[in-house]
Amino acid sequence: METILIVDDEKNYLVVLEALLSAEGYEIITARDAKMAVSILREADVDLVITDMKMPGMSGMELLEECMKIDSEIPVIMMTAFGTIEMAVEAMKKHAYDYIQKPFENETLKLTVKKAMENHRLLKENRLLAEALSDRFRYGNMVGKSKPMMKVYDLIDKVSNSKASVLITGPSGTGKELIAKAIHYQGPRKERPLISINCGALTETLLASELFGHEKGAFTGAVAMKKGRFELADGGTIFLDEVGEMPPALQVKLLRVLQEMELERVGGTRTIKVDVRVLSASNRNIKDDVAEGLFREDLYYRLNVIHIDVPSLQERTDDIPLLVKHFIDKFQEGDAKKNIELRPEVWKALYAYPWPGNVRELENVIERAMVLHAGGVITLNDLPKTLVSTETEFDVERFIPPHIPLSKALEEIEERLVRRALAQSNNVQSHAAKSLGITKSLIQHKMKKYNITL
Repeated sequence: METILIVDDEKNYLVVLEALLSAEGYEIITARDAKMAVSILREADVDLVITDMKMPGMSGMELLEECMKIDSEIPVIMMTAFGTIEMAVEAMKKHAYDYIQKPFENETLKLTVKKAMENHRLLKENRLLAEALSDRFRYGNMVGKSKPMMKVYDLIDKVSNSKASVLITGPSGTGKELIAKAIHYQGPRKERPLISINCGALTETLLASELFGHEKGAFTGAVAMKKGRFELADGGTIFLDEVGEMPPALQVKLLRVLQEMELERVGGTRTIKVDVRVLSASNRNIKDDVAEGLFREDLYYRLNVIHIDVPSLQERTDDIPLLVKHFIDKFQEGDAKKNIELRPEVWKALYAYPWPGNVRELENVIERAMVLHAGGVITLNDLPKTLVSTETEFDVERFIPPHIPLSKALEEIEERLVRRALAQSNNVQSHAAKSLGITKSLIQHKMKKYNITL
């Protein structure tokens, strides 16, 4: 339901307008003066303002200016019994949506409000679409608005325009390669290649050949010269996935490439210059490997100029509703997207499960459920038995960050619950408020407190 704020120092007009527009299906908030209206605008989610122009204290024109400061997209309809062409022109110059005179005809007012709402709705939809497209480009299709993920996005923004090496660490299935892609495609090398290689998937000989290339006859089966990944990535970026699995002998060669930006192909003697940015990833704690002598310390510091630690899904449970929606949309066949419902007990199971396989495991669970569900409803029967068996009472210890004061812990819980409710309700504030058992105005207050934007 769209919300209209009506501002007038004459009580009769407030009563008439509230009755007239409530009957049209709008939610109405009234204010007897402009200062009260400003307070309401800062707290509530208002879609349209209708204000008298002449009021004691702050005038309607001053209120218009405040409205534009708070939300430049919000439409404002000015009304007065003392209207002149000059006042109308002045109001429109200050970005009022329209101007009507008292006494007004009911049908004229309703039509003006309807057009203003349609215009506002279109602006909002275009802005949300632009933001969605921007997010998709900037963050490589990563999904999430939790605090841990916002920190990751912030680091991506900061490092993208640099040439510094970045080490991305985190458990398997958390999306480390997506972060590497986001860094590359958001940076100045985006028009050049992004070349990836998994350092743990090949033998030492094959990995050396893949990284640095080889000359014809360098080893049995080398029937022709082959350029390595570093040469192919010249001018762009190379992504070394699972770099912690690299054999010691190749660590020495890689260190030289990073230091000198030059290499020789396997079996060759010619030095080849390259210009490559290096991004690497590992699900191991490479610092521990350095301490145990399994990984070269000098190479570690070359790779780890900037460190991005990707949170596990267990650390970002606030993002589960967004991820579920994303995967449901992904796995729906055909162009027509249907509304798929998850039973409450399914949501409970999803939150209770520890997700050792992280986002990748959640994706597999949702894909399975999309195949098995019937009638547009996902039930516990559509989930794997291993997941359903963990569906017990909520794990409070896992939900609350450790070692924080009571007041801070309560705020953390409250913020997560509000974010989760908004995500599950597709950011419809009234629905989120209902699910939490609070009023719409209170959830708006909480959103402001925790700087939650939609």
